[in-house]
Amino acid sequence: MKPIFFSSAQSYEPQKDWKRTSLCNEESISIEHFVKPPHHSSPEHFHPSAQILVVLKGKMSVKNQDGEVVLSENDCVYIEPNEIHTVVNVLDEPSIGLDIFVPGRDFSFWLNKL
Repeated sequence: MKPIFFSSAQSYEPQKDWKRTSLCNEESISIEHFVKPPHHSSPEHFHPSAQILVVLKGKMSVKNQDGEVVLSENDCVYIEPNEIHTVVNVLDEPSIGLDIFVPGRDFSFWLNKL
């Protein structure tokens, strides 16, 4: 067992008010808690890991080459490995979510992209 306490977990802001916290950073799986500021859009990107994005609070849209889906609280989406996508907070207030990556990805992903 390896507990990770949110209050002491590694975190950073890839862009202003876009907060990311590492809840698990293993080679086989990684989990990142994130807060997206109002109307924030991640840059278009892809990664070799499969991703599950879970909306904990608020509303987010996920776009890829096939279209767009809008997710509300407790909804989730599966994103294939290497699928080009963006994630947008569609609200005038922060939205909160979890990103689960299998296999795990390096927590500094966004620091290397921006």
